[in-house]
Amino acid sequence: MPAPMNTQARRAEALGARLPPLLVAAERVASTVWQGVHGRRRVGQGDSFWQYRPFLPGDPASRIDWRQSARSDRLFLRETEWEAAQTVALWRDGSPSMRWRSRAAPTEKIERAELLLLALAGLLLRGGERVRLVAPAARSVSGRAGLARLADQLGELQAPALPPATGLPRHASVVLIGDFLGPLDEIRACVGALAGVPLRGHLLQVLDPAEALLPYAGRIRFQGTEQEAATLVPRVEGVRAAYAERLAAQQEGLAAIARAAGWGFATHRTDHPPEAALLALYAALSPEPGRR
Repeated sequence: MPAPMNTQARRAEALGARLPPLLVAAERVASTVWQGVHGRRRVGQGDSFWQYRPFLPGDPASRIDWRQSARSDRLFLRETEWEAAQTVALWRDGSPSMRWRSRAAPTEKIERAELLLLALAGLLLRGGERVRLVAPAARSVSGRAGLARLADQLGELQAPALPPATGLPRHASVVLIGDFLGPLDEIRACVGALAGVPLRGHLLQVLDPAEALLPYAGRIRFQGTEQEAATLVPRVEGVRAAYAERLAAQQEGLAAIARAAGWGFATHRTDHPPEAALLALYAALSPEPGRR
């Protein structure tokens, strides 16, 4: 259920207050990664250099390049670099569970998710891609100036635990960033709907170090962030192994969901540097020419 308008307004106001430093941090992280990346060669929209991409369901067979396809066990289409410029749709989970952090974490999960989202957008915009948020009324932006406009749109992004599968262009790419601790069946349905558009995609699970390790000891009362009942654990050490198995099962399930859709999956902890996660995301969206 969408949050009341006054709650949404407060969240937008809070995000607006954070945007200048958030944008600075995102640009810094993006610049660090950009310097170490040999990105795809970009040309102007008026140029007509040819490149290839894999044939996808819904593509016209008349556009298959049979000579290029004969060199591989896959079918490829030939298109100009301008035609190949993809729209990349970005989303971050804004639900209450993302607004928590332990003492060992330098930032809340939602803050790290927004940093990664904007830093990735900055890299993609530098590379000539069009970028948008996953939201019904979201608009694509392009060029270096588009990053500030995209950041402004974050203030209007509602906070569902999973994104809607509406309004996205066919054959675009989508990156979903969240903790993905909810039921796997719901996540599977969401990813399946997006993959059916069809969209290429990537899931990034962002966890607090305490969620990853359960480092507590002794008698602890755990209070949920999304109206769950509190749970009293008499001796946390006694459940740590079972907790680790359950988290591993969740992550294996997420990886299987992504794999079935032809998507990628990765994990990131908020006590780790954001640059490594950003580089992995950008690499997943920027394959070598002729590969996908």
